[in-house]
Amino acid sequence: MCMFNPPHPGEVLRDYLGDISVAQCARSLKITRFRLSRLLNGHIPVTADMALRLSALLETHAELWMDMQSEYALWQARQKPVPAIRPL
Repeated sequence: MCMFNPPHPGEVLRDYLGDISVAQCARSLKITRFRLSRLLNGHIPVTADMALRLSALLETHAELWMDMQSEYALWQARQKPVPAIRPL
């Protein structure tokens, strides 16, 4: 079990982009600046479509972005109380 709060993939993406502007990156990804800004600020998740776009743009693997999103989402979910569920 992950013992730390993993970063939202948008935070990692922000590091990857460095000095590249949001507008330039959004144009390259063929998405709106608004959508990219929401991703960078952690307001929306990385989807499979976005993972493919990011992998093409940054020469990474789509699985990298999906794994980061999964780790982030699972950690967030584990911070909330889970109702008592009986096994089948």
